[in-house]
Amino acid sequence: MKAFVFPGQGAQFSGMGKDLYENVPLAKELFEKANDILGFRITDIMFAGSADDLKQTKVTQPAVFLHSVILAKAIGEKFDPDMVAGHSLGEFSALVAAGALSFEDGLVLVSKRAQAMQKACEATPSTMAAVLALPDSKVEEICATIKDEIVVPANYNCPGQLVISGSIPGIDKACELMLAAGAKRALKLPVGGAFHSPLMEPAKIELEAAIKATKFSAPKCPVYQNVTTKGETDPEEIQKNLVLQLTAPVKWTQSVNNMIAGGATSFTEVGPGAVLQGLVKKINKEIETAAAAL
Repeated sequence: MKAFVFPGQGAQFSGMGKDLYENVPLAKELFEKANDILGFRITDIMFAGSADDLKQTKVTQPAVFLHSVILAKAIGEKFDPDMVAGHSLGEFSALVAAGALSFEDGLVLVSKRAQAMQKACEATPSTMAAVLALPDSKVEEICATIKDEIVVPANYNCPGQLVISGSIPGIDKACELMLAAGAKRALKLPVGGAFHSPLMEPAKIELEAAIKATKFSAPKCPVYQNVTTKGETDPEEIQKNLVLQLTAPVKWTQSVNNMIAGGATSFTEVGPGAVLQGLVKKINKEIETAAAAL
């Protein structure tokens, strides 16, 4: 069985999507539609912008979403998933590609999500850190010992790689404790805030209203969601989990294992970069991985 997976924020690069725009008429049409919906030419930034230009919150999330979704549409019949999943932002790409959301509605939600997250970041200075080579249970235990600050597990990326999220003093303290407990590294990440933590509650409230006002349909295959790690097809359940995702951890390791248990024998990454292929291999080195291509 074939699984198709969609990357999240951080996969962006200058020049992303340019080959699609120049070589696939449908892609050009969708990119131009996106420029109209967003009210600025995101394609100019995607195709020729600097790394700093691409790091703008209003750009990053829509850019990765557009590259992924338009690539899925451009490959046509080669996009034939038995199941899909996306890492954080990538869950929106997966839902559009699987037919649960229209292209236009997905883009509007992603844009609103990016702006709501940016506001939450500005309201409370916060950050994230990657913890390497420490068991998940130990990371969870250390986070739970920090009572005076917010520190939570945020991204279960693969065995031995867990990202934590929280207040700046909390993350500083946690990093010291992780290293003392034997972590190979506990490294603060260059991000604007504490994604997938309780500090995203204001963004969650804002996004919930937008998600509830948007029409969702049953996807053509199960969507393994970050929050439940299970393949979902019920539109109401999908909406609920999409809201919870902003303050809950991304359980990527668990999702991939469940997809394999559900019969997935190959994983194709749809979008910029190859991060998810690497994570899947670290979760199960026997699984075949590939990048989607025209």
